[in-house]
Amino acid sequence: MDFGFTDADDMFRAEARAWLAEHVGGAQERRTWERTLGKAGWIGLGWGRGGYGNRSVGLTQQVVWAEEYARSGAPARSGHIGENLLGPTLIAHGTDEQKRRFLAPIALGEELWCQGYSEPGAGSDLAGVRTKAERASDGTYRVTGQKIWTSLAHEADWCFVLARTDPESSRHRGLSFLLVPMDQPGRIEVRPIRQMTGTSDFNEVFFDGAHARVEHVVGGEGAGWRVAMSLLGFERGVSTLAQQIGFARELGRVVEAAVRSGAVGDPVVRERLVRQWAELRVMRWNALRTLGRAGDAGAPSVAKLLWGGWHQRLGELAVLVRGAAAGVGPVEWSPSAPYELDEAQHLFLFSRADTIYGGSDQVQRTIIAERVLGLPREPKGVV
Repeated sequence: MDFGFTDADDMFRAEARAWLAEHVGGAQERRTWERTLGKAGWIGLGWGRGGYGNRSVGLTQQVVWAEEYARSGAPARSGHIGENLLGPTLIAHGTDEQKRRFLAPIALGEELWCQGYSEPGAGSDLAGVRTKAERASDGTYRVTGQKIWTSLAHEADWCFVLARTDPESSRHRGLSFLLVPMDQPGRIEVRPIRQMTGTSDFNEVFFDGAHARVEHVVGGEGAGWRVAMSLLGFERGVSTLAQQIGFARELGRVVEAAVRSGAVGDPVVRERLVRQWAELRVMRWNALRTLGRAGDAGAPSVAKLLWGGWHQRLGELAVLVRGAAAGVGPVEWSPSAPYELDEAQHLFLFSRADTIYGGSDQVQRTIIAERVLGLPREPKGVV
């Protein structure tokens, strides 16, 4: 399938590739890198011309930038939640004042965001939100509750929080989408969650009467479910194609390891490697087929099911092709380095979470069954 890049897209690719070649490299603090991107106008390419300091390009050039960024080996983004999730949501549902206040700092790489959705006991069930936001006498909200699996909360300046503003409501009714500043000592506590990889990319966030301003409710009070669902539609788009560039790089390293170890001589291993390559091509074609289409309720769920399982299988292959050597750490054990992993071991352990975060496989299948196939709604469990 040919996506149909034009001469203008090719010129844009050359510009992006040259800029990345000049600026990528060396140790660079993540906030500094965000500001470097923002200063050059590379953040918010798909927002349109709103005067926020971003360039405005079409869909094909957004794909070009995402692909070139992934190929360049540039640092993992700290600002992607603000750029790719909150930004489009504010453009669709925010007031003019909210757009002026928040979009420019995101585009300039000056303010980082995290997402306050998942909660203990609710997991991927957003309608099970128990975090409360009560209107105080001064007109602000007091947010109380706990969020979990909150990526980058330890770095974020702000959090968009789905909270229950109607205490008498249940499920998806009575929810609101609030923008909450994270710098509130004594009212907000962030606790890193140590993962199997030894790193802490996710966090628990505890809100104890955290303040949120009434003018920072997106879409109006009680419209949180509609806004939250809209945001989830932005979650899987152009970035999926960039993700696949990274996957292709990982697959290439697994193939090289299989050749070095001799595992490629095993016909079963060889068949699995070929299958991984073929499935990655299918994922790309599917992403291109659905890119830019609105109203396809099942497309995001299908994409998540495809790449989550694929990446897990790649992690399993990464250790399989190395044999017994995969069970040995890259350095000798020492008190200062008790838990060191090499690249393949990290891929294997981290990918175990791929079928859980961002909506578990079970939740994605339920969405497809109910919203696409029209099957009866899943019965609620009996306690």
